[in-house]
Amino acid sequence: MTKNTPILVGITGGIGAGKSTAAKIFNTLGIPIYYADERAKWLMENDNNLISGIKNAFGNNSYLENGKLNKPFLAGEVFSDLEKTKIINDLVHPAVKRDFQDWAAQQKSPYVLKEAALLFESGSYKELDKVIHVSSPLKIRMNRILFRDPHRTEEQVNAIIDRQYADEKKNKMADYIIRNKENKMLIPQVLDIHEKLLLELSV
Repeated sequence: MTKNTPILVGITGGIGAGKSTAAKIFNTLGIPIYYADERAKWLMENDNNLISGIKNAFGNNSYLENGKLNKPFLAGEVFSDLEKTKIINDLVHPAVKRDFQDWAAQQKSPYVLKEAALLFESGSYKELDKVIHVSSPLKIRMNRILFRDPHRTEEQVNAIIDRQYADEKKNKMADYIIRNKENKMLIPQVLDIHEKLLLELSV
């Protein structure tokens, strides 16, 4: 890494933990955010190498005639099959890694944030300099998700949570922790981490 390259910081958290809200606060401080999960969806429809890889692995039915991803088909293929989940992750994650590195190299801020749900689970945290974990009690997360996503059932949410590391494990792996609880304000915690990151850069 050269001095002109921003520090690469990840921000992650389980579904409903509030990582996107925390990321938006960093953004108001002038820190660029790379939304990895949203970008992955874009790349799956616009990166020709990735499209070819998905078609080779799962067949032409992976895409609709208009070039859009056939989400119901792929979800049916991948969701309950760990081997197929690994196949698609091994295709998507390298494409996201390249895209993120290209994006980060163009940023002028002291550090950038990569926001992603599965930073630890995918192993992509190893490519970052620091990681922030947004931690929140399971009951609060469940209430948030069911309120935000009324189309989801509690069983569906639990299935997603089961595929993610427990907060306790992620807290141990993270460099910084934001505790998103009813009695903890997010903004002071974000400001504290922001100042610590800037201080590290000035050393």
